[in-house]
Amino acid sequence: MPSVCLKYVWTMNLKDKVIIVTGGRGLIGREIVRELNDHGARVVDADISCETDADKGTYGLDMGSNESIDGLIEFTVNNYGRIDGLINAAYPHTKDWGRYRFEDTPFEHWEENVRLQLNSVFYIDRQVSLVMERQGYGSIVNFGSIYGIVGNDFTIYEDYGGTSPVEYCAIKGGIINFTRYMASYLGKYGIRVNCVCPGGIWDHQREEFVRNYNHRCPMKRMGNPDDIAPLCLFLVSDGAKYITGQIIAADGGWTAI
Repeated sequence: MPSVCLKYVWTMNLKDKVIIVTGGRGLIGREIVRELNDHGARVVDADISCETDADKGTYGLDMGSNESIDGLIEFTVNNYGRIDGLINAAYPHTKDWGRYRFEDTPFEHWEENVRLQLNSVFYIDRQVSLVMERQGYGSIVNFGSIYGIVGNDFTIYEDYGGTSPVEYCAIKGGIINFTRYMASYLGKYGIRVNCVCPGGIWDHQREEFVRNYNHRCPMKRMGNPDDIAPLCLFLVSDGAKYITGQIIAADGGWTAI
């Protein structure tokens, strides 16, 4: 038994790995950053609310700006010499996110959120992969969702008249298949690309929503950030060195039924 435990510790070793976390101040992102730091990784905490500071390992990232993304990559390579992993936990969206039902969604709203959430993932993944190609290795973790895997269950919103944005399922479904594309294309360069699909994460939602969600979920609860972060750490670790192109739901069984 001790040898098994030692093997696990060794394969999960993240000490001195240079990992970029986008959305590092967000609900899930800050837990990922915390756990990476606990494991001795050299973390670049990239978030729109950060100040760029090489000593603190923080970068003020605007995911809607290609120039800002290019600056993040330059910042990381200049200060750390390489990029071992990228975890895309950023969740950029417009201020009116979640306001519209399907019938009322303005095309401009759809278009801008696709640009912010899907186009930005393409751009940062491609630009980081160019660095990883030169290195001959790297790991990228994208974020999908249960609603990129299965259709929406609108009954959980009925008690209070809420909804799920129509563009969300399209964006997350796109990220899922883009992950598969990248894994297939970049495998020959030693680059692994996987996608984590969280279920609903508790964040002080309305009582009616939480009750309905818990009733529907096999594990009878919403997720927490510390249900998601360890999976992300595993996927950028050497313990996942033969895992690529996988879409992994951490959802309490939501997509199993």
